[in-house]
Amino acid sequence: MTDFKFKAQKRDKAAKELRRNGLIPAVIYGKKFENIGLELDSHEFLLLFRDAGSSNLVDLNIDGKSVKTLIHDVQHHPMTNAIIHVDFLKIDMKEKIRTEIPLEFVGETSLVIDQEGSLITSKDAVEVECLPADLVDHINVDISTLTSFDMNIKVADLRVPAGMEILDDPEEVVALVQPPRSEEELEALDEEVVEDVEAIEVENAGEAPAEGEEAAKEDKKGAE
Repeated sequence: MTDFKFKAQKRDKAAKELRRNGLIPAVIYGKKFENIGLELDSHEFLLLFRDAGSSNLVDLNIDGKSVKTLIHDVQHHPMTNAIIHVDFLKIDMKEKIRTEIPLEFVGETSLVIDQEGSLITSKDAVEVECLPADLVDHINVDISTLTSFDMNIKVADLRVPAGMEILDDPEEVVALVQPPRSEEELEALDEEVVEDVEAIEVENAGEAPAEGEEAAKEDKKGAE
């Protein structure tokens, strides 16, 4: 786990004004801790979030005082996807916390390389509970263990450090390799596409006379 450092200023302006000036409004909160409104430099925070995510401790420096935190929530604008608010959670190093750890898929399998299978992944992170000191950047998922198409990797198969507990359903499938389609399946798909195209053409053809009739009526009116 990497400790990241970041400077923030106490907020004394409205959120809209901060955003107009290229800043991000934020707040830090936690148990037995009075909430503090903050303002963050947009560019600097983007760099921090890219590297730290939500699974690394951040030493948040507020007016010269350092506080251990996690980036707990990041809100985005629904249209522009720009970050519009950030929540930091103050961490007690002696208390367990819950957070999400990203999954990183590593290794290779002959099912994909030699047999043209398709790797299917259903999760990109898992929720864990542990002491802050036991946090890791990511959890590896080794796909080289997949040696046949009827195999899969479940949450229960993931290896995590001592002291860390995964809270997700242990039977949930994380990854599998789907076999390539047979020639019969591909031909069936082609037939379905052709049938769909023909159905659309027939439907459009049925609409043409109606349009022709309308045009004829207009011509008749013009002649009168």
